[in-house]
Amino acid sequence: MGMTYVQKVLARACGKPSVDVGDVVEPEVHLAMSHENGAMAMNQFIEIYRDTGIDMKVWDPERIAIIYDHRIPAESSKTANNQKKLRNFVVEQKISKFHDIRGDQGGICHQILPEFGYVRPGYVVVGTDSHTTSHGALGAFAFGVGGTEMAAVWTLGRVLNVEVPGTIKVNVNGKFPAHVGPKDLILHLIGKITAEGANFRVLEYHGDTIRNMSTSGRLVICNMSVEAGATSGIVPPDKETLRYLKDEAGVKDKIETFAPDPDAHYEQTVEIDVSDMAPQIACPHAVDNVKPVGDVAGTRIDQIVIGSCTNGRLDDLEIAARILKGKKVAPGTRMIVFPASWRIYREALKRGYLNDLSEAGAVVCNPGCGACLGVHQGALGDNEVALATTNRNFKGRMGNPKAEVYLCSPDVAAASAPSGVITDPRAGGR
Repeated sequence: MGMTYVQKVLARACGKPSVDVGDVVEPEVHLAMSHENGAMAMNQFIEIYRDTGIDMKVWDPERIAIIYDHRIPAESSKTANNQKKLRNFVVEQKISKFHDIRGDQGGICHQILPEFGYVRPGYVVVGTDSHTTSHGALGAFAFGVGGTEMAAVWTLGRVLNVEVPGTIKVNVNGKFPAHVGPKDLILHLIGKITAEGANFRVLEYHGDTIRNMSTSGRLVICNMSVEAGATSGIVPPDKETLRYLKDEAGVKDKIETFAPDPDAHYEQTVEIDVSDMAPQIACPHAVDNVKPVGDVAGTRIDQIVIGSCTNGRLDDLEIAARILKGKKVAPGTRMIVFPASWRIYREALKRGYLNDLSEAGAVVCNPGCGACLGVHQGALGDNEVALATTNRNFKGRMGNPKAEVYLCSPDVAAASAPSGVITDPRAGGR
């Protein structure tokens, strides 16, 4: 029996010819990422060495990335002090892949790793963030870990006690209709298989629709694979992967790619045809509470959010700017935009997208996680309703358990702004 893509990645990372689903392995880590919560991993790491008398050194400072993105600039002295301690640790440990609060290299961690070419096909990538699954878009086995696990990775360079997961194959075919795209696809999939449908499994994406999808779109579907319970989402690398890494991420060295075996065993195969798909909406308070936009059209909105590690890339901003150009955000509705990185911010500024959005009445914030969590920017008031291109709509997700969050694509978000109610972009969007 052949191996799935993730089996091949783990076999290579363990130095074995093959691994079986259910095997417990300790794979080598190619990249370990943290954001501000790296302070928790740092404290655990210090504890490991406290009484040993051994010089405290991470296993490989070149394989660790730390990106400030959740609370930037710092909103409190507590946050500022934690960031300061982690900065000092970065210097002491000679960690080079550090992205501080800067306008030339900062942004959301799940955008920075691909953008700077830190992720490659076949890598094992761990991060102290559940949406580390994003990096499967570039053919990595990428998944979230806790602070204690990360401290162990910093010490050993391996992940302990990883059970080789089974894989669900997702075949996606057809051409997206107007105003339908990757965000609608992943919302549809989560609604179809439920929030627990891929628990402890890998979602491996195939089909003509995926082959024709940009890396930006692949990042969307892999980012939100965790919302179906998946350990990781993976697109096996292809020509688009190589194009992105060389042309956009600036990778100069040779990139090795491989594919799952033709006779690999999949626990389940899900078939999706996007040809007649409508724009999708995830309704409060669950990501799998998915409906076509028409079912909730007319719902009043207090706040619209475009951005995040899911939909804060250049193509997302271009879509929103094109739909809103020459229009105005409705009175009584506020619109917040936060690009996923400063590189994206500057390019969107250069192309006029941010000006068009600002002229429409949107507030453009600095790149970062911003309103996705609502702990630093964009919190909701009691009984308010938000429409967001982010990835979670759990109760309290945007800073208030008495508010409601609907999830959607940039097309739906932008088309809804002039009316102040959820609007089908096919009805009036350009």
